[in-house]
Amino acid sequence: MNSDTSMPSPESVHISVLLNEAVDALAPKAGGRYLDGTVGMGGHSFAIMERTGGEGFLCGLDRDTQALELARIRLAPFGDRVHLVHTRYSEFEAALDGIGWDAVDGALIDIGVSSLQIDSAERGFSFSSDGPLDMRMDRDSEELPVSRLVNRAKLEDLKDIIERYGEDPQAGRIARAIVEARVRKPIETTGELAALVERAYPAAWRAKARNHPATRTFQALRMAVNDEIGELERFLDTILGRLKPGGRVAVISFHSLEDRVVKHRMKAWAQGCICPKHIPVCVCHHAPEALLVTPKPVCPSERELMLNPRAGSAKLRVAEKLDPHARKADEDSGEEAARLRYEAKRAARLARHGREGRERA
Repeated sequence: MNSDTSMPSPESVHISVLLNEAVDALAPKAGGRYLDGTVGMGGHSFAIMERTGGEGFLCGLDRDTQALELARIRLAPFGDRVHLVHTRYSEFEAALDGIGWDAVDGALIDIGVSSLQIDSAERGFSFSSDGPLDMRMDRDSEELPVSRLVNRAKLEDLKDIIERYGEDPQAGRIARAIVEARVRKPIETTGELAALVERAYPAAWRAKARNHPATRTFQALRMAVNDEIGELERFLDTILGRLKPGGRVAVISFHSLEDRVVKHRMKAWAQGCICPKHIPVCVCHHAPEALLVTPKPVCPSERELMLNPRAGSAKLRVAEKLDPHARKADEDSGEEAARLRYEAKRAARLARHGREGRERA
């Protein structure tokens, strides 16, 4: 446990979003094994372990070493029941293998940026206070900071990033302004970039904007440098394979693109027959892999938004893995029922034809 008295208290720097809703959805139990792929400062993890009465087990992952140290402090009361690993959440399988777990009873990822990161000027996530253009979630990695992207990427690549991840209609103007400015001198700080983007916005747009004009650009660059959509897709590709039947996966997202990825993937998991609509009888025998626990996303309550305005765009989606053996039994019983119905109809048809023949005779 880290004894550094200069380390901030986890509770003082971060409020876990949709805490009760996410933990309720996972329904933690004594003896269960749970994965928190974005442990952060341990808020959700602590609540999960509390819900098990301290009798569960947890594997917590994070790319941010400072957050992991804070989580270690917060989760210390649970001793060796908690395993913390410095890694991306998309690489959770290697982390589970490392502690000898083949499957988990529940998994959670909260893919927003933490208050610890946003409020630290030296991390470069925010333009509210000037700092170096970094934005890497893992500063110990070999990933390149945003300053490298801003100062070296081609015009079209910058435009594409801001347009795709920031969904900013002024992406072209902003990209051109960046390219023109870096010819004179490299763009090195968050304040420089924010001012540059603000000037690139048309005056009429600036006057009507609810947020700072640089908000979407900063979001887009952060998502690009940390490969956030790729991380999410790789996690969703593999998580069902490591969930026990009846186990649940919960995802909290803060961006429309991320929520769209989660929504479509969970919907695909829950889909049964995928035959074209013009085929009257199913021939694909495709069976659902999961049940949608939240057909619509769960959003923060008004009370939570009052306490934590940063939770405004959060959405929680949850799916439960179906038991393939139970599904096979249902399919077999369904096929048997269909066979019996066919035989009954056939017998009734033969009986009817026989009766009609006797009447004609």
